[in-house]
Amino acid sequence: MKKLLIKSYNRVLAGIMSLLGFSGSLIFGSCEYGVPETDYTIKGTVVNEVTGKPIPGIRVGYSPAEWNEEAFGPKPEYYYWDTETFVISNTNGAFTLTTRGYGSINNITPVYLEDIDGEENGLFPPRKVDVDFKDAVKGGKPSKWYNGEYTVTTTIQLAEVEVE
Repeated sequence: MKKLLIKSYNRVLAGIMSLLGFSGSLIFGSCEYGVPETDYTIKGTVVNEVTGKPIPGIRVGYSPAEWNEEAFGPKPEYYYWDTETFVISNTNGAFTLTTRGYGSINNITPVYLEDIDGEENGLFPPRKVDVDFKDAVKGGKPSKWYNGEYTVTTTIQLAEVEVE
């Protein structure tokens, strides 16, 4: 009789534990796996370094469309940036580039600039600029799995290439 009572008790406990195994963690809370997301935004203007005039038609991105060793140096082993993370500067040379990242903020982030409109607004060689997020303005509404948005505002100057 005692054995039967213990077996029945164990079965009831096993049933309760299996029912509450996953759903119990949702009800009672527990550690979750993963890393909170963070939005990183660079707001800026691209200008001619000599004239100070805005430059439209500049592709600004977290990765270049194609790696240019002359402009950016040797391609790093860890080259994994999404080639779709880019914007084009508007008629006022302004751009807003946002991407979502995970983990803590990386203070220095490489941003790649490429002239994609040919001679229309002058010729500018491709260039890599390091943007520092150390003093970024924190915004957004942080939650359990969202750290908010870090925003940096900058002006990027490009040197025009003379056409012969």
